[in-house]
Amino acid sequence: MKRLIWLVVLGGGVLLVASVFFSVHETRFAVVTRFGSPRRVIREPGLYVKWPYPVDRAVYLDRRLLVCDLPRPEEPPKEFLTQDKKNVEVASYVAWRIKDPGRFLETIVTRERAESLLGDMVISELGKALGTFDLKGLLSTEPGEMKLAEIMERIRSECGRALDRAEYGAAVEIVDFRIKRINFPEQNRNSVFERMRAERKRMATRYRSEGEREATTLRAQADQKSTEILAAAYRQSQEIQGQADAEATRIYAQAYSQDPEFYEFLRTLESYEKSLKEGTTIFLPADSPYLKWLRTASESGQPAGPATEPQR
Repeated sequence: MKRLIWLVVLGGGVLLVASVFFSVHETRFAVVTRFGSPRRVIREPGLYVKWPYPVDRAVYLDRRLLVCDLPRPEEPPKEFLTQDKKNVEVASYVAWRIKDPGRFLETIVTRERAESLLGDMVISELGKALGTFDLKGLLSTEPGEMKLAEIMERIRSECGRALDRAEYGAAVEIVDFRIKRINFPEQNRNSVFERMRAERKRMATRYRSEGEREATTLRAQADQKSTEILAAAYRQSQEIQGQADAEATRIYAQAYSQDPEFYEFLRTLESYEKSLKEGTTIFLPADSPYLKWLRTASESGQPAGPATEPQR
């Protein structure tokens, strides 16, 4: 019996010590409550002492940066209307943390409720912001038309001001807000894609037309340049040929002037060689000048030739 009493006393002592001492991890805050009312906030990790339960109780809160997806995985996509009346689905997230643990425990109590309140606030501000921008500010191939950075910064600052006005604003703070994905509703997606394809096709046609026009211009310039070069070359060749013909004529005239009879004799022989071939029949008058040297050779019985030796 006495042994049982000692065991009960020892067990009670262990439970008392366990309820008096508590530790705080470096990733947490600890709020010590007395009969449910917050009394002190412990921000540094270590071992601490409190009154045993049920007088005092240690409530632990996460001190790390927390991320809340909007919409949550179990929720349907959120649709928003842009300034140019286009429906879009936007997935985003908000990064937040507990700023005042005591105030948080008094006003919000749990992380789930905090994320629900912050989600409602962010969704409201997101709808307002998207309603002041056209679709091309969200989806565009031109970097200068994109306004996502401006939209996200605007939503973050507006949510910060809304928190300052809220009763729980001192308990939490929004660190950042980002848009993860923008899509079209399923019922509008196909028509939007078709418009995008038609726009791309129109741009491709325009680029091809501009390319063909530029190619035609370049070909015309090349043809013109080629014609000018060929004309200049032909003119130069004609000038050279004219000079050569003039020089040849001058040489012929100089040679002819030295001994016209001998020159005439040679030219006639060359003509005989080309025209009087075997099987060729020519009908000419007997007194034709062309047969002069043939008649002379026939009458004299000597080879045809000029009366005198050519002058050398």
